[in-house]
Amino acid sequence: MSHESLISALYVFALAAFLGYQVISRVPPLLHTPLMSATNAISGISLVGSIVTAGAGHGTTSTILGFVAVVCASTNVVGGFVITDRMLRMFKRKPNTDSKN
Repeated sequence: MSHESLISALYVFALAAFLGYQVISRVPPLLHTPLMSATNAISGISLVGSIVTAGAGHGTTSTILGFVAVVCASTNVVGGFVITDRMLRMFKRKPNTDSKN
């Protein structure tokens, strides 16, 4: 990778990180659950890509890094669904415990 392409890649990464933070920090609380579901879908795509990378057989380093990516993406997907489920349970009505017999 040349010096210019590395600088360009770091520039794009920094802008994407800043823009992502700005967008996420301005999401109203009512939209957090749908946003988490969309984020889980994106993480699922990352999981598929990391599985392909781990199994491509380009070398030991690629396989190890692909495996680490699979573990991280899997943790992200599972954690996202756990958090989404927990948030959705907050909106369910509690059963009425005052039963009149």
